[in-house]
Amino acid sequence: MTAKTRVVLLFFIDLAIIWFSIVTSYMFRFYDDIPKDYITQMYAYGIISTVTFGGSLIYFGLYRRMWQYASIGEIVSVVKAILVGALLSYGIAFLILPERIPFGVVVRSVETILVLVGGVRFLWRLFRNERISYKDTQTHTLIVGAGDCGTLIAREMMGPTFAHTKIVGFIDDSVNKYHMSVLGVPVLGNRYAIPSLVKERDIHEIIIAMPSVSRTEISEIINLAKKTGAKLKIIPALNDLISGKISVKKLRDVSVEDLLGREPVVADLNGILGYVHQKTVLVTGAGGSIGSELCRQISPFAPDKLLLLGHGENSIYTIEMELRKSFPELNIVTVIADVQDRTRMMDVFRSHKPQVVFHAAAHKHVPLMERNPSEAIKNNVFGTRNVADCADKFAAERFVLISSDKAVNPTSVMGATKRIAEMYVQSLNTTSQTKFSAVRFGNVLGSRGSVIPAFKQQIAAGGPVTVTHPEMVRYFMTIPEAVQLVIQSGSFANGGEVFVLDMGQPVKILTLAEDLITLSGYEPYKDIEIKFSGIREGEKLYEELLTDEENLGSTTHDRIFIGRPAVLSQNQLELEFKRLERVLAEDGDVIREVINQIVPMQPVAQAAIS
Repeated sequence: MTAKTRVVLLFFIDLAIIWFSIVTSYMFRFYDDIPKDYITQMYAYGIISTVTFGGSLIYFGLYRRMWQYASIGEIVSVVKAILVGALLSYGIAFLILPERIPFGVVVRSVETILVLVGGVRFLWRLFRNERISYKDTQTHTLIVGAGDCGTLIAREMMGPTFAHTKIVGFIDDSVNKYHMSVLGVPVLGNRYAIPSLVKERDIHEIIIAMPSVSRTEISEIINLAKKTGAKLKIIPALNDLISGKISVKKLRDVSVEDLLGREPVVADLNGILGYVHQKTVLVTGAGGSIGSELCRQISPFAPDKLLLLGHGENSIYTIEMELRKSFPELNIVTVIADVQDRTRMMDVFRSHKPQVVFHAAAHKHVPLMERNPSEAIKNNVFGTRNVADCADKFAAERFVLISSDKAVNPTSVMGATKRIAEMYVQSLNTTSQTKFSAVRFGNVLGSRGSVIPAFKQQIAAGGPVTVTHPEMVRYFMTIPEAVQLVIQSGSFANGGEVFVLDMGQPVKILTLAEDLITLSGYEPYKDIEIKFSGIREGEKLYEELLTDEENLGSTTHDRIFIGRPAVLSQNQLELEFKRLERVLAEDGDVIREVINQIVPMQPVAQAAIS
């Protein structure tokens, strides 16, 4: 049946309802024995009502609405149309008919028309929903959170768009809501009832609709729910909902980041504004995961000029286009350059005079740098020296080195070179007007080379997922969180500090792999196999955030701490750097021997894999 045919049919049904209501109202008024004079009046009143009610129903758009989506707004329209039609028909009849229409007839006919016209439409909605619902097997859904957000989600999912979804119940920790109903859906228990309810009620999908609770609580709920095998979806935290009301469109799959249970960073915006606003800011490695996020988070503070420096033209172009779209007024300068090229770095600093420098350019992949130690030295050590020397020479106000937890008691060339870079900027700080500091943190989720993208690719390929060792643990944080703390650390720098970020609790890589497989809708070891490949060169089972000689101090931010290690003199470091330059062309063992004399590298305990 076409839409036009349905409208015509509905219009004639409404006309039939009008006549039925008027005739039955007269019959009730006169107990089935309608006097002849009133029969004439009844027909006249019916004709008048047909015209007035029909016109009113058309005027109020009752034939332009999609009644399968009918709601309160449609009810209001029906009531308005019928009341206006009733007033018009009674007024016209009063003026042109010789006898007054009995008031009881008017009231009863209006009541009947209202009930039947509205009823027909909502019966159509009910019929359509039921017809769609039973075409296919319904998805049984459990909503965690019986508050405002959960109610909004449930109301939307009760519409015909989600006819294949059946909301089985709510979960809420408030004891006052137990055994109550929300929109006719029962509150079945608290979070600890989730595993049993999934089995008893055959739940296919769990929706976490608690955007205002802490991420720690969300993590606890996810840990309870992920073991059930049901698909998990979540409404983002309130601070992630930038615009628009909460709706099903905001739902997303639960991610590994949600499992970390880390609270959002609270930034001191005034402190950041004070050293970035209206300044020339240089970000090296601006096309990388950390560098590009630094650019995104610096841009809202309106620097006078933002220099995007990187070696790869495609990645620099990508972040440039993104920033120009998001911040059209921002003065962006792109610089394609290699930090290993000292002359080029001098030219950049001479031309632009950056006042704040974030040095994120580095080689970070541990096994690759083990196989290419000379490249790690050229980029991580000499590249850092070039940029730091330029910052000193051209009187930059601040220099922030992006470091790594792998610099602590390093077992790898990559970690050792990052530690040497830390030592260099600290030694330079003793003689420079520039405030040099370093920020040290662990792995960031989703960055290039991170285990998460690798695991996702392996899962998409059907497995196996490869984990180096069952006891391997790492610290993790999200890229935006790490970068926000890096920028915040820059505001605390007085010079010479190594800032250490609170990375939370370390996470077992094996657990991470299992969780990612589960969140992808598979069962670990059954649907997707996990294999242990052995610890790779340069890796260790766990990372540390402080060396033995460092003493941890606090800052005004509860997620940022200060380590103050012993500092080598510039002269001593320069001698060591000359030795490094001489052995760059030698084999890896010779290079490692020289590195080891600057920063003793710890042996990697190759634990047996059972």
